[in-house]
Amino acid sequence: MSSPSDHTESENRGNFPTDIRDLPESQPSEIVSLANGEEFDLRIAPMVKRLGDATVRMLAYNGSVPGPTMRVQQGSEVVINVTNEADTEATVHWHGLRLENAYDGTHETQTPMQVGQSFSYRLQFHDPGLYWYHPHIREDYGQEMGLYGNIVVVPSDPDYWPPVNREELITLDDVLLENGQIASFSRTETTYVAMGRFGNTMLISGDVAAELSADLGEVVRFYFTNTANTRVFNVGFDMARMKLVGGDSGRVEQEAFVTEVMLAPSERIVVDVLFDQPGMVTLEHRHPERTYPLASVTVRETPAEPELSKQFEVLRTNADMTAERDRLDRYRDVAPDKTLAFVAEMDMGVPDGPIVYSCPMHTEVISVDEGTCPNCGMKLLAISVALTYTCPMHSEVITADQGRCPHCGMKLVAVAATYTCPMHPDVVSDSPDRCPHCGMKLMPSQLVNEAQEHHGDEPTHAQHHATDQQHGHAGGDNHDATGGIEWEDDMVDVNRITTPANMRWKLVDRSTGGENHAIDWHFKVGDQVKIRLVNEMDSDHPMHHPFHIHGAGRFLVMSRDDTVEPNLVWKDTVLVRTGETVDILLDVTNPGLWMAHCHIAEHHESGMMFSFSVDP
Repeated sequence: MSSPSDHTESENRGNFPTDIRDLPESQPSEIVSLANGEEFDLRIAPMVKRLGDATVRMLAYNGSVPGPTMRVQQGSEVVINVTNEADTEATVHWHGLRLENAYDGTHETQTPMQVGQSFSYRLQFHDPGLYWYHPHIREDYGQEMGLYGNIVVVPSDPDYWPPVNREELITLDDVLLENGQIASFSRTETTYVAMGRFGNTMLISGDVAAELSADLGEVVRFYFTNTANTRVFNVGFDMARMKLVGGDSGRVEQEAFVTEVMLAPSERIVVDVLFDQPGMVTLEHRHPERTYPLASVTVRETPAEPELSKQFEVLRTNADMTAERDRLDRYRDVAPDKTLAFVAEMDMGVPDGPIVYSCPMHTEVISVDEGTCPNCGMKLLAISVALTYTCPMHSEVITADQGRCPHCGMKLVAVAATYTCPMHPDVVSDSPDRCPHCGMKLMPSQLVNEAQEHHGDEPTHAQHHATDQQHGHAGGDNHDATGGIEWEDDMVDVNRITTPANMRWKLVDRSTGGENHAIDWHFKVGDQVKIRLVNEMDSDHPMHHPFHIHGAGRFLVMSRDDTVEPNLVWKDTVLVRTGETVDILLDVTNPGLWMAHCHIAEHHESGMMFSFSVDP
């Protein structure tokens, strides 16, 4: 358990505060229905919240995590008066809304609210669906600390959605807890820039667990929002039937029965769930290596009223989206107007002394040459080769630890780094030459011996990798097994120390070469812009990216790797998997200066963004 002195020391080191003394306790999240023309006050301030066994300092909108859910009518307009009583300057971004540019909530559209200041946002709700609000300055910090909330825009058409008994709003998040508090954040720089800050504690609607209930045969609409900094969620119910009905900005083209749905950071999904068996149902997050239970639903034996199971079986085709598919056909064979590449550059430095190169995500991959990992394509990083010890009488005894020879008991002596052939361990040299027997490049003896001790007679990954390099094989790409998604932080120690100074994420305009803020795009209201998003493997750290476009308009996903998107829905964020190419068509409707960026919060904060202008 951390003490008050720990908190003070952390703040003195230039970190954001973690002290919980004299802070109010968190409040339950509320649902607020706002009529056309109504005003609502939103306050950003710290509070104390219990997360499992930890009592932590968080930030909240109106004292709750998530903040208030605003329920509004399509076509209405409201004013949200925000006051900043937190610990850094702030804006509020209204994610997914097509609104006046002045109220988009970025540092380019307003003067940030300093602590103690206020700003009023005028919001219009043109499109039905699920939206959310969150910070847009130090998003990595504010969002992790709890600053997020939903907006439900009720359709003007009462038959827009299929019938359900009731609705549930669920935010999906994770948080990194260390020593009983949320892991510290520097005031001056963003960390975890390589992969984003993964949490070690799952949060569902702001809590570590959720206990829900349903009547037998009840159909419940679940509005899911991924509010995590970097984690992709793949959720489903183990003992209930689920029907996909909507996404980011409204309903899908074709309703479909599904077993799970995937949400990248900032994406939303709308599903209807039929609880047709009494007992306990679990909402789970599933990926190829692990399943996390998120929430439980107790299904009572009491029959639901009204009975909607027959309507649940109907899979509707929505004519408005079918018409959009017909419209897209004219753009399919047209060259893209813009091509945007996603690229990483890492510069972690080179330590003094003997070095080898290794993959932070696959530490068994070791090479004496610079290169990329055969498993994930990441740039191999230079690591030091430690001083080794050997027996003067038995030169084959090589170890990283000072001790005695297991053969004769002689004290081992320190020697400069030596190199050994993984295939012929009797070959030892003081330089990284090639083996005279097989021609393989010699590896540091310390690493070869450690690998042999760990794996016994089984060939090491380093041996396989060296053999592949010798014979010119690049190795397999295991992104296929993970769907091109980094589901967990597989290189925690390296990720923790990556900052914008040593890890640069770039959006690159392939027509002009412009990078990030140097990208200079200009459109007009009414333009239909075909944009090709290329997540390049020729990158120091290939990984997925959720690409988000602010309220200049909305877009449709046309294709992924030349495969036509099977089910259209209006989007503001699209997940581009590792190595994937995605074509989108942006419908430009709102003038102003708008942002586009990766929605992994740490990538966004490190500069993976640009702004474009739209003329009336």
